[in-house]
This record gives sequence, structure tokens and C-alpha cells, in this order.
Amino acid sequence: MLFCYAHQGNNGYASIVIKVPIKRLDADLPLPKYAKLGDAGCDLLAAEQAVLEPGGGRGLISTGIAIALPEGYAAFIQPRSGLALKHGVTCLNTPGLIDSGYRGELKVLLVNTDPNVPFEVNRGERIAQLVIQEVKQAEFIVTEDLPETERGDGGFGSTGIN
Repeated sequence: MLFCYAHQGNNGYASIVIKVPIKRLDADLPLPKYAKLGDAGCDLLAAEQAVLEPGGGRGLISTGIAIALPEGYAAFIQPRSGLALKHGVTCLNTPGLIDSGYRGELKVLLVNTDPNVPFEVNRGERIAQLVIQEVKQAEFIVTEDLPETERGDGGFGSTGIN
């Protein structure tokens, strides 16, 4: 089976496309899709209705799909900026990591941060984005000293805001 190929759009922009087997657990929902060629994230849809109560109400929302990522790849579930901006709804465990060996249904853990207004999740609504990336594993080597860098051990807030 062909694992990946290059795709070039009308604007001359080329992207690498990998083939990912997908299992429909809900035949009535459309498959995830990218809005434009070259987009990093494809939309995940809600396979169920739910109400997220105000002030931190959470819901584990089914997407109606399962995928088989190739070895060396992982998927990351990311929030949709419009849901966060307009409704205060985001993914709680961002990013949600999907390892290549996982074969269960993709689910999205949503949280409503609005202090007053409940949020209705509607079936078929775009609730998150799925980003697929090539990943590497590290071999950790114990050492007494780390190589010096300009930044050093400066952490939270050490580079300022300007």
C-alpha cells in the first residue's frame, strides 16, 4: 500500500499526504476534512448531543471515528479557536495525544469556561481539530552537565513580553 504522496494544488503549493485508514463508527457523519490544501488541522465532528454546564462543565464527546496511524506518526487533538473565542469552550487536555498503536474511538474532552452560559454541543458540529505529525523517540543519556546555551536555565517569563 502506498504510504504517502505529494499533492500540488492549483496555487502551486505542495503538501505531503499520508494515507490513514479510518473506521466509521457512525455512518451518518461526514469524514474529517481539511478546509484548504496545506492546512495542518482537519475538523472533528461531534457524534452526539451534550450540554456543558457553565463554570467548568466538561464532556467527553464521541467523534464516531477510529483511525490507524502509521508507525512514526501521532495525532494531536487541538481546540477550535472560534469555539474558544465565541463561547469559552476549549479542549481540556490540550493537546490530546493519539499514539499510532491506539485503535479506539477518537473522543474530545471539552470544557465550558464561560461562568454563566451553558454550551450545547450539537451532533455534526465541528468541535476540535486533528493534527497528524511525524514523531521521533528519544534515547535519554544521563549526564552531569548539559551543553551551555544563550538562554541557559531561564524559564517562565524569563524572556519578557516585549
